[in-house]
Amino acid sequence: MIIGSVYKNFFKNNMFMKMLFIFSMISIVTIITLSYIIFLSVSDATIRRELAIQKAAMESVDRYIHQQYESVQNMVRDMHQNEALSANITYLMNHTYAEYVQHLTNGYYANQDDYSADVLKHFQNIMDRNSDINQVMLYSAERQDLSTFDQHKQFRKLDTNVAHSYIPDVMAMETPNISAPNYWIRKEINQWDPALYAIRVPINNTQTLRNLGQFLVFFDSAGIGNALDSYESNLKGEIVVLSAKGAVLFDSNNNYYGKKYPYLNVADSLFDQTDMDSMKKERNMYVNKFVSADQGYVVVGTVPVDEMAEAYAGTRNTIVSISIICILFAVLVPAFFIINFAKRTRRIIRFTQRVKYGNLTARIDDTRDDELGQISHSFNDMLDELNQYIERVYKAEIKQKETELVALQARINPHFLYNTLEVIRMRAISQGAKDVGEMIYSLSVLFKSLVQQKKNYTLKDEMEACRLYLELFRIRYKDIFMYTIQLDPVHNQHPVVKLSLQPIIENYVVHGIQTERSDNQLTIVVEELDDVLQVEVRDNGKGIEPARLTEILEELERPEESGQMFGLRSVHTRLRFLYGPEFGITIESTLGEGTLIRVRYPHTEGTGI
Repeated sequence: MIIGSVYKNFFKNNMFMKMLFIFSMISIVTIITLSYIIFLSVSDATIRRELAIQKAAMESVDRYIHQQYESVQNMVRDMHQNEALSANITYLMNHTYAEYVQHLTNGYYANQDDYSADVLKHFQNIMDRNSDINQVMLYSAERQDLSTFDQHKQFRKLDTNVAHSYIPDVMAMETPNISAPNYWIRKEINQWDPALYAIRVPINNTQTLRNLGQFLVFFDSAGIGNALDSYESNLKGEIVVLSAKGAVLFDSNNNYYGKKYPYLNVADSLFDQTDMDSMKKERNMYVNKFVSADQGYVVVGTVPVDEMAEAYAGTRNTIVSISIICILFAVLVPAFFIINFAKRTRRIIRFTQRVKYGNLTARIDDTRDDELGQISHSFNDMLDELNQYIERVYKAEIKQKETELVALQARINPHFLYNTLEVIRMRAISQGAKDVGEMIYSLSVLFKSLVQQKKNYTLKDEMEACRLYLELFRIRYKDIFMYTIQLDPVHNQHPVVKLSLQPIIENYVVHGIQTERSDNQLTIVVEELDDVLQVEVRDNGKGIEPARLTEILEELERPEESGQMFGLRSVHTRLRFLYGPEFGITIESTLGEGTLIRVRYPHTEGTGI
């Protein structure tokens, strides 16, 4: 509809607008296409550069881990090369700590140089040289015990035989050289720090090459972060080192220690022989993956797409700005010339229309010598020639008289109605019909309260309208109908929806009152319940049959109005619409005993409607 109107008014009969539109669309599409191609090229180059930086950082992490692995290999090699130290380590692994101390003491007295080959001092020197070591352990395959030396220089020798733990089974398994600390070893030494990784090397007898046990070192994962110090300012995303089972050995952002890493299937990756693989994951992540299958770990680098976008946000904004400037230039400059031609053309059209309607004195003021200027000059010359042959022009002016028919709208003046009701009331009183006079008075006041527009409609106003309505029927039914209203004055100024109680009372008068009874009674009670102001309207009338009550409740909850029960549905729908589904009306009724209707308002409300 709108597009059709715009086309009819601006394009259908406007050649210049069509030309401008077509040219603008071609220019805009061309500039946007070129800008998009440039943006893709620049963003792709930026992404490759950032991934290359991350790849270099990952390689630095891999080199660092290999250095730590080589350092553990060198520790074992040094143990084997130092015969005294090697003998002491073998003795410690195959004897109790007390026997080892006695052996060391005996060796010291026999040869003072032997005391320098103390295993514990050697472990202390190892930890002093490498601050990233958290724990050094020796496992004896023969005795099935575990000797530990932690970063606090505390030594313990723990019994880990099959009867006490699963550590012998763990040590017998072939596992990658670099992995997460085993659960059973952690439990035995009570070390639960998740930011650790383990390097394990077997210890063999130098003479028989028989396996004596395992040399196990726990490293603090935070030390790997030192390999990223030189990339800290340029590195985006995070780098994670995973074991073969998916455990997190290192996390540059400390988000996944002790958790399963969610972005990569590590088990499959270990068998992927591709050295470096870059891809865009399903979870809006760019992923670099470096697999070290021989050592049993994977280095994973991830960069969220949103974070990567920040890297080329400046370039993108520059391209967008330049594109907008180019579009404006490509559209506005041609538009200036085209609009100028359009104005001159419209001036010629308006001139021909003036001539068409008899104005032969009109002239086109255009001194240019282009095509439009030549057309203008030709028209002026033609009119000069016509005026030479015309001596007299009779002009007839037809004046049309328009008669406006003013439709008089009859408006009922409320004051006229009030005055009329007052005349009728006074006439009834003068004739002795005082009850009729009272009824007319109540009707007049009720009508005035309903017609009057109040900015703030309160509970007091609604109760007064109900009272006037009930007063009419109290007079009508004389001694067979009574009503009571219980309203605490503290609630008088509470704002409510206009006509939210009167239809309920009217419903009782129309359907519930029993004229054959002399004790018809209606009670209105206002009470405060927490954040709800509740008005109970209770009667002892006919009540409602259960089937009909079900129909009424279903009609109240029906989304579309069916035209039935207009009064009750209007109250219920307005209250729910204004205040929410917890407000509105509820109905309880027992056939032959009466009906109870509860109306719920919010206790605090800004304005009444």
